Amino acid sequence: MDESKVIVQPLDKEWHGPHVSGMDMLRLDLFDPVISGNKWYKLKHNLQYAMQQGYKSILTFGGAFSNHLIATAAAAQLHHIPAVGIVRGDDGRELTATLKACREYGMQLHFVTREEYKHKDEEDWLARLAAKFDKPFIIPEGGANEQGRAGAAAIAALIPGSYTHICVSLGTGTTFIGLRNALPVHQQLLGFVPMKNGTYLKNEIWMAIEQDKDQNWELYDRWHFGGFGKWTDELISFMNGFYQVNHIPLDMVYTAKMMYGLKDLLSEGYFPAGANILCIHTGGLQGNVAIAAELVYKSGI
Repeated sequence: MDESKVIVQPLDKEWHGPHVSGMDMLRLDLFDPVISGNKWYKLKHNLQYAMQQGYKSILTFGGAFSNHLIATAAAAQLHHIPAVGIVRGDDGRELTATLKACREYGMQLHFVTREEYKHKDEEDWLARLAAKFDKPFIIPEGGANEQGRAGAAAIAALIPGSYTHICVSLGTGTTFIGLRNALPVHQQLLGFVPMKNGTYLKNEIWMAIEQDKDQNWELYDRWHFGGFGKWTDELISFMNGFYQVNHIPLDMVYTAKMMYGLKDLLSEGYFPAGANILCIHTGGLQGNVAIAAELVYKSGI
């Protein structure tokens, strides 16, 4: 994987206005079209560990539009290791574009109900899954484990110390934890959670952050647009406007909601005038294509 493709792109002053000194975007979405953004960083240590420990396959979890599932499927194919995906709330009769791509990458899909899926962190249920699929290395949803956090910490090496505020969207908190543990403590880390009442993650994050780094961080869940994976015409219009000004595509699940929230914070005067802000684009653009394809299918167009 060519990490040299990652760039820092300045955002147009027309977009952020005079509210701050500057605002740039770390384009992790350019890293790879499928294993994109922070997904690769969370996966690479997990895959290395699985192979070093002699596991013959891996198993992980996600929903019908999961960026994590498709990234895992593609990365597993790249490393020639079989992969199993446990899919939440789908019977497999009508596959989304994401799940079709997972199968094309060689991932074996196993469908469970939403009730069953709630057991994904329970040792007994995981033990039964491991026995069913010949004892694979199990990667938690979103790569949320020690290996995933260590991989995400490497993103900090791409971030100059001149930025006062680092902004990132989060689902499991894995990338956020890795960044907070690796960034200098003077840089404020802001996390944007794209689901209702998402700040429940604060306690999990707090337990995993190193004691000397447990400062200068905050989570926000105001901009969920109805919940995880949901969007409105207003959000789509915002994404189109952002692209017209900055020529950067945003994904509707994560980064678009973060940038919408940042726009609000700018107008509210949240940041000091001298703030120099870096926004992290965590990729996931395949999700836009998958969701659009699903809408076309359901509409009968």
